[in-house]
Amino acid sequence: MKRFLFIFLSTVIVGGVFYMGMDYQMRLRERSAIVFDIKPFIIFTSIFSIFMGMLLRLPKLIIEIKDKKRWSIDWVKVLVIGIPSIYIAMIRLLAIVYGKNLLFFNEVTLLGDFTFTYIAGVIFGYVLLDSLKSNDSSNDKGKLA
Repeated sequence: MKRFLFIFLSTVIVGGVFYMGMDYQMRLRERSAIVFDIKPFIIFTSIFSIFMGMLLRLPKLIIEIKDKKRWSIDWVKVLVIGIPSIYIAMIRLLAIVYGKNLLFFNEVTLLGDFTFTYIAGVIFGYVLLDSLKSNDSSNDKGKLA
């Protein structure tokens, strides 16, 4: 019953934060069309997607933290999945700062909407917290050498 309540409350909190964030994002998009300043919308979209990914992984991380083990970072996961996904998630923000001559900028913007960059941000946020691992000998059973 305790586990059910934890998962249920986590789902309600994640859903509520997602709803409020998407509502705010829609308001920012409308405001940016009125005042012709898209920077706040792009900044929020980039950061909120990463935050949502972290929020999706947080309940499992809380359960793992309760075990009180030593922690380390899975650098391979961060480098292989995290770095490309944060680059894609932040590419529109980087284009504002550094210009549009970025690698894969045209390919990402040709997709049109912000969905691709949003998903990449969620992936990065999730991988960021998922790359934390406990140093437990029983945790190494399914790993590749």
